Amino acid sequence: MPWFYLFLAAVCEVGWPVGMKLAALHPSARIIWILFAIVTMALSGIFLFIAQKHIPIGTAYAIWTGIGAAATFLIGIVFFHDPASLLRFFGVALILSGVILLKVAN
Repeated sequence: MPWFYLFLAAVCEVGWPVGMKLAALHPSARIIWILFAIVTMALSGIFLFIAQKHIPIGTAYAIWTGIGAAATFLIGIVFFHDPASLLRFFGVALILSGVILLKVAN
């Protein structure tokens, strides 16, 4: 169950940068998107707190940030038309490789 909470924390971690981006893109709904970002940030922290009761802090934090960074990267490319160069994909592959190694070594 702690790994499920860590996954939920990572999913919520994606919400706050997406909320901030949407707040910047849609000034008329800025408050709503900022509130969305705040709520997802809080949920992310709560789920990480629960997961760290059973998962080593270094492993939990690396997986949390790694999944969050990779998912945010992909959302940026798909929905916000961020650059999709081979070098950027390689960088994310390195992050995910590190996350996988931490999980395997746990």
